[in-house]
Amino acid sequence: MLLLNACTFFSEIVATDRPDERSIITYVSSYYHYFAHAREAESAANRVSKALAGRQGNDDLENEYDRLASDLLGWIQRTTPWLENRVTDNTLPGARKKLDEFRTYRTQHKPPRVGQKGQLETAFNTLQTKLRLNNRPPYMPKEGRMVSDIANAWKNLDNAERGFEDWLLSEMMRLERLDRLAQKFKRKADIHEEWSKGKDELLSRNDYRNATLSEVKALKRKHGAFESDLAVHQERVEQLAAIAEELNKLGYHDSPAINSRCQRICSSWDRLGVLTTQRRQGIDEVEKILERVDTLHLDFAKRVTPFNNWLDGAREDLVDMFIVHSIEATQGLINDHEQFKSTLIEADKEYRLLVGIFQEVQRFAQQHNIPGALENPYSSSSAQEITNKWNEVRQLVPRRDQALQQEMMRQQQNERIRRTFAEKANVVGPWIEKQLDIVSSIGMGVHKSLEEALKKLIACRTAVEAFRPHIDELEQYRQAEQEAIILENKYTKYSMETLRVGWEQLLTSINRNINEVENQVSHLRKHLAC
Repeated sequence: MLLLNACTFFSEIVATDRPDERSIITYVSSYYHYFAHAREAESAANRVSKALAGRQGNDDLENEYDRLASDLLGWIQRTTPWLENRVTDNTLPGARKKLDEFRTYRTQHKPPRVGQKGQLETAFNTLQTKLRLNNRPPYMPKEGRMVSDIANAWKNLDNAERGFEDWLLSEMMRLERLDRLAQKFKRKADIHEEWSKGKDELLSRNDYRNATLSEVKALKRKHGAFESDLAVHQERVEQLAAIAEELNKLGYHDSPAINSRCQRICSSWDRLGVLTTQRRQGIDEVEKILERVDTLHLDFAKRVTPFNNWLDGAREDLVDMFIVHSIEATQGLINDHEQFKSTLIEADKEYRLLVGIFQEVQRFAQQHNIPGALENPYSSSSAQEITNKWNEVRQLVPRRDQALQQEMMRQQQNERIRRTFAEKANVVGPWIEKQLDIVSSIGMGVHKSLEEALKKLIACRTAVEAFRPHIDELEQYRQAEQEAIILENKYTKYSMETLRVGWEQLLTSINRNINEVENQVSHLRKHLAC
């Protein structure tokens, strides 16, 4: 209001014809002082506002620091005991689960907290800097929330984490070793139990008391093999017991089951040992009673094995398919077959000898009423089996003769086809080459005039067309070769493919040269007409 009145009075002074200079200076000075006081008031207000805003910002930073510190410390206090816990359920899956949780902590939970820790330190440093610049006392967090407290808690977390990782890896190595030992025990126990299944029943039998000598000897050899196998398994049983003991010492979680199974295996093993000794004594006792002849069985077995192998090989050779492409190869097969037939006389003698041995065994069994004497413990081959194979060989020999003769006739027919094709190809090939040379010489312009060259070329074309039946005849021969599956022909260097190419090249060359000469003649005539 005062400013408005001064402005009105100043306008009245200026409105006169001759304003008073002192009055003007006075009023201008009053304006200056007024506005000077106004600016000081505004500056003071700005400073107050700025101070209030700074204080509010500092309060926000203090609250933010306190919130971040509380949250981070709470997380550290919850996590550190978990990392300091060095107890598992003593199983490998449990340890792996704990490792997965630790990996989740390292990859998902801790990284955000690292950023939160950095954010906390940044907020604290920023707040202290602002307070120092504003000449304010430094910020003192609540008890236990100092930066140093958080740093110490974080260090304890890192130490617990480092120790936790080392412990967990060591624990997993221990559990993996225990798991491998347990798997090894289970695998060996499974193998042993599978091997020992039914052994009690077999060892408890008295089958040897009603057996023949050959059967008793076979049972004795079989039992000897079992005793050898039993000695081998003794070491495996000892290994099982050692593994079970080690699992107990290392505190395996399923030790009771391991111990129970180990005890069952050891008890069963002791019983097997007793039964084995009893059976050995019984077999030895019966063997002394049954001392009968088995020389014939042994002689039969010694002779039948090589003869049986010879029969099997002969049967395979006689039915073996042969693939030959020449008379010489076929003749080689025939010669081999003739040589094989020459061995049939000795083979027949060996067959009769084997049958005679078996018949003698039959007579001995009937004479002494020993039905078990017919059983041969030294060989699984029987006289009937050898007889069947021998009869089969005798039937296959003439069939092989017939097949080889038919193959020889086929190869002779193929040879005729080769020679026929070769004779014709050895005529057609040179003729095509000669015609190509003639056409080439005409194309090089060795004749006196174009008309003469054109006549020569037309004559060549006529001769070539007249020669086509020879090519068609060769195609028929080639078709016969293909039907007979003839792959090569040693009587000629010309193949049907080569002749076809030469023939097509000859026709193309003649037509091209005729066309070129006709064009030259036409051009010459036009030139003469002009």
